[in-house]
Amino acid sequence: MQTVLIVEDDLTNARVFSKILTKRGGLAVKHTENVDEVIEIAQSGEADIILMDVSLSRSMYQGKAMNGIQLTQLLKADEKTASLPIILVTAHAMEGDRENFLKQSGADGYISKPVVDHQAFVDQIMELLPGA
Repeated sequence: MQTVLIVEDDLTNARVFSKILTKRGGLAVKHTENVDEVIEIAQSGEADIILMDVSLSRSMYQGKAMNGIQLTQLLKADEKTASLPIILVTAHAMEGDRENFLKQSGADGYISKPVVDHQAFVDQIMELLPGA
């Protein structure tokens, strides 16, 4: 069974995503907003794909605040985790944001919140899963 790591600072969103992914996608789910944990899970190969919240209001790394774009850049810059697919998730989707966020971060995909079409959400994640 493949595992989605949900990096999200809003527990309600994390719960909703977990439910959709386990029920509709048949996927296993992990959740954390702790940057060190995210890096550890990514490096150990415990996740097949990451759903990355762009804002991450409470996340810190080496004493500094870190958002989802910066964390994605960090993971993409590390050869151990560079090939791990990362999908950005954001509620602040303005025209042009998607392209900017993808370009800045090196992420593989982009989903805007709120997630209305649950099947499309699962499909988008399935498409990027390794071996899909």
